[in-house]
Amino acid sequence: MTLGIIENLINELTRLPGIGRKTAQRLAFFILSMPDADALSMAEAIQKVKEKARFCSRCFNITENEICEICSDDSRDRQKICVVEEPSNILVIERVKSFHCLYHVLLGALSPIDGITPERLKIKELVERVRNDSVQEVIIATNPNTKGEITAQYIKETLTPYGVKVTRIAYGLPMGSDIEFADEVTLGKALEGRREI
Repeated sequence: MTLGIIENLINELTRLPGIGRKTAQRLAFFILSMPDADALSMAEAIQKVKEKARFCSRCFNITENEICEICSDDSRDRQKICVVEEPSNILVIERVKSFHCLYHVLLGALSPIDGITPERLKIKELVERVRNDSVQEVIIATNPNTKGEITAQYIKETLTPYGVKVTRIAYGLPMGSDIEFADEVTLGKALEGRREI
């Protein structure tokens, strides 16, 4: 019977993104070998997240409150909104300590083939923020892939009537890399996004 409960844990762990059967098996046996207090602490953390986490009513970041900490922070530049696909993207951008604007989470990217249309994303709410707040610039930081590009273009076209400046994050060569190893698309984007020095 013990193997049945371990098998059940392995099956549950394989439901996590990027976790295959072998990794799930390793994790299951690691959890089994953990001290009881650590395993219970992990289970409690999962339970608390499921009970208390919600979307910010303004930007759709993850929060425990009606309004998230970022939207509540008066030191933020309220004239700029950085648009991202998922709440996890905010954590990455926040590591850039010099960037202190507000955010707007779309909760996905446009993908008509997958049935993800503008109505399923938080684009209408972005338009409302632009119309009602003193937003001067919308910085689109969607992923540099087909879905991200389609989403960025759609947002640009949707916001055009409101006279707000719409910019797209630059992308291209990472710091410390060699040009000779860059593919044509990456190098092309780096050339397009060039700036004066």
